[in-house]
Amino acid sequence: MNSIRGRLLLWQISALLLTGLLTSVITYGLAWDAFNRIRDFSLEQIAYSVVRHGIEYENDEEVRNDRGQFVSQIWAADGSLFFSSLDEAVGPPRQAPGLHVLNWKDTEWRAYALKEGGLTIQVATTSASRSRRFAALAPWLLLPLAVLVVVLSLLIRAAVTRALAPLGQVREEISQRGVQSLHTLDSRSLPDEVAPLVDTLNDLLVRLDQALVAQRRFIADAAHELRTPLTAVKLQAQIARRADNEAEREAALAQLSSGVDRAAHLVDQLLSMARLEPAARQAVFAPLALDALAKQVVADFSTLAEARDIDLGVGECQPLTLNGQAESLRMMLGNLVDNALRYTPGGGRVDVELRGEGGMARLSVSDNGPGIAAAERERVFERFQRLAGADIPGSGLGLAIVRQVVGLHGGQITLDDAPGGGLKVAVTLPLR
Repeated sequence: MNSIRGRLLLWQISALLLTGLLTSVITYGLAWDAFNRIRDFSLEQIAYSVVRHGIEYENDEEVRNDRGQFVSQIWAADGSLFFSSLDEAVGPPRQAPGLHVLNWKDTEWRAYALKEGGLTIQVATTSASRSRRFAALAPWLLLPLAVLVVVLSLLIRAAVTRALAPLGQVREEISQRGVQSLHTLDSRSLPDEVAPLVDTLNDLLVRLDQALVAQRRFIADAAHELRTPLTAVKLQAQIARRADNEAEREAALAQLSSGVDRAAHLVDQLLSMARLEPAARQAVFAPLALDALAKQVVADFSTLAEARDIDLGVGECQPLTLNGQAESLRMMLGNLVDNALRYTPGGGRVDVELRGEGGMARLSVSDNGPGIAAAERERVFERFQRLAGADIPGSGLGLAIVRQVVGLHGGQITLDDAPGGGLKVAVTLPLR
């Protein structure tokens, strides 16, 4: 049973029925004990009534009311039966006065004996008749309890239904919303048990709304950024088609190729950002050798560095192992090296270093390019942000990707001036 309402009703009504059953057993036992005491007292009172009135006892109102349930006998001192309300005696007279249980002709009797003036007065009743009389009274004793159980069950059902009504109201409100309606639910009037659930749902709605806003902004920015290189590609293709000579055509085709490269680079960066989204949600880390990863990335860019006449190399590189996502870390370091190569002039130098400091891995990429002014360093981490006046092909996504990967790994990133001029990017990651 998956229904909360059904479970609550099952548990509470089951507990009520069990309590009612136990109460019935206890009530039945107490009532039976009280009934026996009353019947025994009746035996005693009838015996004393016979003593008071003699054989005229049948004129006694109490005796007349109980006729057929009690047997009265008077025994003489010699043991002979002097009087009996039955045609035959019920056993021999008891020698000791008081209550007795006796068996006579396979029948159990409860009797009260009283001695008076040499006579023994004995009043008896069968245990079976007593049980039958009590069985006739028992349903009336238990009927109020049964009614109480039924009434309480109905009240419990109504109370559970009323208590869970706020959940139904929340469900109804959510079901009536459109896909773009992500405003929070009002939890002020909800019970204390339901309000935390709705508050948690509201937190999710807020985060989802923020994510969708960021996604829409990203898509709009991406469309805007793609429009420029694609427009340039279209324009260069038209120029190449209208070229009057081979030289003009070659120049237009070269510009066309450059525009395609810029568009391809932008698409590649956009795909990198898209791959980081599921990586951030899954956040599955595994041990990896960061020094080996750094050397591999440098090796991957060595051909490009050589083509641009840039000295790309690995300086101090301590062997360090951390828990992380290899693909995203490779993406991060690749963007740092790519940015450094883009902004470093021919004949320049790009150095990659790795060392451990106090349980942290410090990875740095330094170049001797133009650097970044201190006032611009925070802004360059935003998506599609490029330095004013920079005539370097790029998408403006590289450092945004780097910051996202660093945040995913719980690290920090700083931009400083390089010792020999240029920019030094330092990434600090925990060695966990």
